[in-house]
Amino acid sequence: MSIVNFNDILPSARAEKRAVGAFNIANYETAKAVVMAAEAENAPVIIQVYQRLMEDRFIASLGAMMRDMAERSSVPVAVHLDHGVSLEQVKLAIDCGFTSVMLDGSQLPFEENVELTRKAAEYAHEFGVTIEGEIGHVPLNGTEGAENIPLSTPDEARQFALATGVDALAVSVGTAHGYYAKAPEISVDRAREINAVVDIPLVLHGGSDTPMDKVREVIRNGFAKVNVATEFQHAFQLKLQNDINALNGKFLPLDKIMIQPTAAAAEHLRKLIRFFSDIA
Repeated sequence: MSIVNFNDILPSARAEKRAVGAFNIANYETAKAVVMAAEAENAPVIIQVYQRLMEDRFIASLGAMMRDMAERSSVPVAVHLDHGVSLEQVKLAIDCGFTSVMLDGSQLPFEENVELTRKAAEYAHEFGVTIEGEIGHVPLNGTEGAENIPLSTPDEARQFALATGVDALAVSVGTAHGYYAKAPEISVDRAREINAVVDIPLVLHGGSDTPMDKVREVIRNGFAKVNVATEFQHAFQLKLQNDINALNGKFLPLDKIMIQPTAAAAEHLRKLIRFFSDIA
């Protein structure tokens, strides 16, 4: 399969009431784990990177590696910028070969968010790149606002989608990024209401540690992309830490050290991909 963008995989997922997993990677091993898992499940997948990695002077090298993995994969793989904070980051991601980008203006006033995202969408579409926007900020657990998460409104979501021309829309239905200190209150009703007035695929941010029954319900209501970073990378980290501790200071080539953590991360992702792909 060739490398793809969102329009190749998300509309069909939405129509079939399933979702494509979008997993944040940070290096070769985590990217490899994503592709390994997707191929093992014979399912499309999205490799994405945190916007802060766009500040690394070697981001073009990371982007080239991601593209190469996607092009060599036996399943459809999109390469995506997660939470891009500026038009400059969007342009850089496109220059680096990403097939999809996100412009996150969710903390801006509504009209400013619309205008900035619209400009990013126009630019991305010139290059055949799809774009995700966000209306209704999804916070980071442990930060201000994470205890009382405002939900996106159907009216604003509909207006935003129409005014910006984005290909996918992230909205707030009660999730937050990272691990929860207490069980989140996910509004399936709000997901249903937004899905009824927005025609494009919706995106669930904050997929880590979110109750799976609630994830299942929002997938049934138009959420065709589910983002997971924390729990996936933590699975890698824990296995790596355990294996290094077991070495007790002895040397083992790094490529060999990375084999089992990569496999553990891929196994964790396989379960998520299977869950997201299970057509209701």
